[in-house]
Amino acid sequence: METSLEKLSKKQAIGLIHRLYITQLKNSYVRNASTKTKSEVSGGGRKPRPQKGQGYARSGSIRSPLWVGGGVIFGPKPQIYKKKINKKEKNLALFSAFCLKKKQLILNNELDNLTVNKTKNVLDFFFKSGADINNEKILCIFSKSNKEFWLASRNLKNVKITTANFVNIKELLWSNRIMLSENSFQILSNNFNKKV
Repeated sequence: METSLEKLSKKQAIGLIHRLYITQLKNSYVRNASTKTKSEVSGGGRKPRPQKGQGYARSGSIRSPLWVGGGVIFGPKPQIYKKKINKKEKNLALFSAFCLKKKQLILNNELDNLTVNKTKNVLDFFFKSGADINNEKILCIFSKSNKEFWLASRNLKNVKITTANFVNIKELLWSNRIMLSENSFQILSNNFNKKV
């Protein structure tokens, strides 16, 4: 793990992180805009007027894009954007991001055994941990999912919750302070050891 990171310069590591970030942004974007073509607009089965003899231009359907109420030429259609990144590159980028943010990592073993059901309790926990909830963006990484904590903290704009197996680069770069337990740290280390 260390040798693969040592081979990377800081510039290359930042380039990898940027690639992973762009990949995540593009893959999360879905284009829902949709228009109908000439064949999809209802009506227009009959030829509206004779081909010749009346002085009008030739027309085969009242749903032609040239007519009012007709289809749209080259209009947008629903589209899913896909951008690929290799697994080794992805894990190396995540590991590099963790290394660049190592000064912001805080180990707190209370996270795994924490049971809160109110936002007030979450605020008390952060206050005891020394985190400034108003001025810092906090990412909490649990070893396993904690639904109660997520429900109690979801209306706090500066707090995001994730598990060690589902850490993503966008949340990692967004945060100023990363709180995790030793179990979470071990899971992350194992993941990076296996895949990088």
